[in-house]
Amino acid sequence: MLQFDEVHVGYGRSVVLHGVSVMVPEDGVAAVLGHNGAGKSTLLRCAVGLLRPRRGRVLLDGDDITRLAPHQRVARGMAYVPQGQQCFPHLTTAENLQLVADGRRDGKQATAEALDLFPALRDLMSRRAGLLSGGQRQQLAIARALITRPRLLLLDEPTEGIQPSVVAEIEQTILAVASRGGMSVLLVEQHVGFALTAAQRYYVLEAGRLTSSGEGGAGAETKVRQALTV
Repeated sequence: MLQFDEVHVGYGRSVVLHGVSVMVPEDGVAAVLGHNGAGKSTLLRCAVGLLRPRRGRVLLDGDDITRLAPHQRVARGMAYVPQGQQCFPHLTTAENLQLVADGRRDGKQATAEALDLFPALRDLMSRRAGLLSGGQRQQLAIARALITRPRLLLLDEPTEGIQPSVVAEIEQTILAVASRGGMSVLLVEQHVGFALTAAQRYYVLEAGRLTSSGEGGAGAETKVRQALTV
């Protein structure tokens, strides 16, 4: 569904990604793994249009979207959950969700479905998002993205810095969403076991270069861990 074709991406004079090619399968999950600074977040920012490749192409459903603006990519069905449990801290949980649901014909139903995936948020609807725990804010961020009913969900380290009990809940939700079809997921993650359980394809980045790739699943874990220790 999404394809990076030999993309080179950078900031200013610095090149961060060096000829990276990644493919996200239709109705499937691709996981991108690597240490901090490997270029994983840069790849997602390139996907959503916040950064443009200096060379190479980004394709969506076979169409070249390299020069499309972020709002044009969102209109084509992308949703992006950046790193850091981002929300509007002075608004309540309900207001954060309503901002996305407003103007959508099915906003009320989509919100209810998102809350079914994260039922803990139902008891927090009147609480300001800035007072939620990191795990609760991450659930809220993912729920907001799901209200848009994306065809492609971009997740940047959704389990980073979150208490283990909530990590398990977020992992189960991502697996459930990915398995029901109708949506592809590009997952940047450092938890190797979870990433490979969720993904049909994996890619390992090191210093902006692709060092390993293959089919996901538990059998790939040894190979990925070896690539990450090189």
